[in-house]
Amino acid sequence: MTWINQRLLLWVVCAISIVSMNGCLKDNCTRTYSIYLPVYKTLTEVRAAMKSGTSRTVKEPGKLYIYGNYIFLNEQQKGIHVIDNSNPAAPRNISFIDIAGNVDLAVKGNTLYADSWSDLVTLDISDPKDVKLKNILNNVFPHRNRYYYQYNPANVNPDSLKVIVDWIKKDTSVDCESYRILYESFYSLASADRAGNYASPNFGGMGGSMARFTLMNNYLYTVTNSTLNTFSISTPQQPSLVAKKELNNWNIETIYPFRDKLFIGSSSGMYIFNVNNPSAPEQLGTFSHVRSCDPVVADEDYAYVTLRSGTACQGFTNQLEILNVQQPTSPSLVKTYPMTNPHGLSKDNNLLFICDGKDGVKVYDASNVNDLKQINHIGGFESYDVIAYNKHAIVVAQDGLYQYNYADVKNIKLLSKIKIAKD
Repeated sequence: MTWINQRLLLWVVCAISIVSMNGCLKDNCTRTYSIYLPVYKTLTEVRAAMKSGTSRTVKEPGKLYIYGNYIFLNEQQKGIHVIDNSNPAAPRNISFIDIAGNVDLAVKGNTLYADSWSDLVTLDISDPKDVKLKNILNNVFPHRNRYYYQYNPANVNPDSLKVIVDWIKKDTSVDCESYRILYESFYSLASADRAGNYASPNFGGMGGSMARFTLMNNYLYTVTNSTLNTFSISTPQQPSLVAKKELNNWNIETIYPFRDKLFIGSSSGMYIFNVNNPSAPEQLGTFSHVRSCDPVVADEDYAYVTLRSGTACQGFTNQLEILNVQQPTSPSLVKTYPMTNPHGLSKDNNLLFICDGKDGVKVYDASNVNDLKQINHIGGFESYDVIAYNKHAIVVAQDGLYQYNYADVKNIKLLSKIKIAKD
């Protein structure tokens, strides 16, 4: 068995999850678990499929990007839904772009930038129903390297590499002693979701606060677990990596642009960079906090940071922190507000929208940061991220993609919902 196959086998074994536990008798004891078996394609086949096809139902939504009249919604690890949103009251899911290993995305003009595991792929979206792959930069996100391993990405033959594109669930029963060995040896060492994926988790154009891709002028900025990458997109469909800055932190999570600055969230603090020289971002200041997941948005004077607990976040704090960033070299804490389990957030003038997990979306008057006032609450679902602009809010939730009109913020109206299909 090759080293690669051994590693994949370990992933499969580590994907074991308990489905049920039958009663134990001294001589007759069994345990039932689910194992996820990988489905392979060659890298050549994966890349050939990177184009638009028939629309699909939304099953596991992740990050989103809005551009013009379109919503581009990530289907975790699968690709991107293209939604015609010219009428927010009746959005139309018009196509699906098959991109294995996709988590992040950004759009500018007729070009879509997306990750495919450790590669950056560039697609022409001039016709959203006929999207075409234009360029691939190999292994520019090595923290998500799933198929190169010991190979040189520049010379690898894509016909020779096998890529996991899906998982098949199989229920299996074993005796208690065998189960105990499996559990103690493998399952207890790692936490994988039901698809065998490790948690890490996911006008012109705008991305959500959970994004790891962002655009500014003729540059695409992306963050990995520990680096800030700068890509020149002066030739939009032929991006080039021009800078890679190590951040001395292995827990980078999100990136948010505001004017000439980038705000980078990590599980231990926030970084501020200026982009006066856009090809070489310069670090201005940092603000440290307790270990928690950390999306951030900002305006001219303040940064708004949500901290949340959870397995992937390895923390126990659930709150909103407001930081004074008028002196970006020395950001300072203004005030904290308790939350339930806050995720993404968005700000439109003096309105602050916070996705507070199972508590839905909370809307605040943020005109006085020392005295936030909650003025509305949209409940009934578990929220993940929100983009609010021009009296229009788009919310990614556990059970669907919601759109609201908040022209009257005290009487927010549901415009539409794209439901998530359950297996």
